[in-house]
Amino acid sequence: MLNRRHFLSTTLLAGLTTLFTNTKAAADQSKKIFSSNSPPKPVIVSNGRKLPWEIVNGAKQFHLIAEECEQEFAPGMKVKCWGYNGSTPGPIIEATEGDRVRILLTNNLKEHTTVHWHGIFLPNGMDGVGGLTQPSIKPGETYAYEFTLRQHGTFMYHPHADEMVQMAVGMMGMFIIHPKEQVTNVDRDFAIMLHEWAIHPGTYRPDPAVMLDFNIFTMNGKVFPAIEPMVVKTGERVRLRLGNLSMDQHPMHLHGFAFKVTATDGGQIPAAGQWPQTTVPVPVGSTRDVEFIADEPGDWVFHCHKSHHTMNAMGHDIPNTLGVDQSEVSQRIQSLLPGYMAMGEDGMAEHAMHGKHMTGPENTLPMMMGDGPFGPIEMGGMFTVIKVRDQLSNYDDPGWYEHPKGTLPKKW
Repeated sequence: MLNRRHFLSTTLLAGLTTLFTNTKAAADQSKKIFSSNSPPKPVIVSNGRKLPWEIVNGAKQFHLIAEECEQEFAPGMKVKCWGYNGSTPGPIIEATEGDRVRILLTNNLKEHTTVHWHGIFLPNGMDGVGGLTQPSIKPGETYAYEFTLRQHGTFMYHPHADEMVQMAVGMMGMFIIHPKEQVTNVDRDFAIMLHEWAIHPGTYRPDPAVMLDFNIFTMNGKVFPAIEPMVVKTGERVRLRLGNLSMDQHPMHLHGFAFKVTATDGGQIPAAGQWPQTTVPVPVGSTRDVEFIADEPGDWVFHCHKSHHTMNAMGHDIPNTLGVDQSEVSQRIQSLLPGYMAMGEDGMAEHAMHGKHMTGPENTLPMMMGDGPFGPIEMGGMFTVIKVRDQLSNYDDPGWYEHPKGTLPKKW
């Protein structure tokens, strides 16, 4: 017959054994689901591309070219930027933890530059700070950066030379380092560089003197509706890698799903430190990786939740015209400027039709210009769509989602 002390100790031991067994089983199951020794899925670069490489003397050798470029943000707007290899952001550098990399930087600008490898562990002399860790790279010169990758994650590259100008006009890119052994097995892995620009109406060059009053907001160098949708099959695990080298934090919000922030540019976040969210702030000079299961089909929005950041060509130095009858002054202006439309008395939704009925300034996009299956979407800028479908034969744009009967709101 067991005494009380013996009974309690036996019960406690049995409970601990069960807890350990269940915890180990759960951990093993989680490892089985989310770990894989298979090669990592290549990163997907919507509206962008990757930097090619070749093996030279035992290293993966890449070639970046700093140069002026013309970037089409969307049809009707081409901007004279600075970037790498003909675009802003520059092409993604993709490698694997443990790789020896050599990155040649040729300076085709008319002023000196450098490249800093943002968040990457490397010898001090490879850090790319002009005047401190290296001489600046003069026009026409080529410098070689060479180091071994000692970590994995989502990182960035940009100049540390005349950076107020060089970064404001587009010199930046992303650097993706895959782990030696996959920690999380994802099906779709997207990389998105967020940026903002001050491009005054009727002009072609970004203004580097503007500190916060930006009017164009891009994902991978494009504004909605020119941003390609992200196409995913129902049930797939999705990773979004977000980078921000602009002057503002961007709270990136996902409709339809909750995600977990799994990594920053400082490294992986332990599972115990992750919690479900629908909005992730991406601070200035930071990256964030988020992951979710796309378990509900539809066209789901992903956008910056600062309302001005989902608008094109915002003008902020104008009077508030809400509630102001502008009919008389509009008639007078129309006699001088046929087609003129007064806007703002009852709201700004008319801006969605602005570009269709009234010619705006040269090289300037309408504030809202996206069209959907039910009419104007009335968004622009830092806004895109994740298209989740039950059946996919490929990852091309499948068109707009066809809602099952009875799943749309009805007029009451």
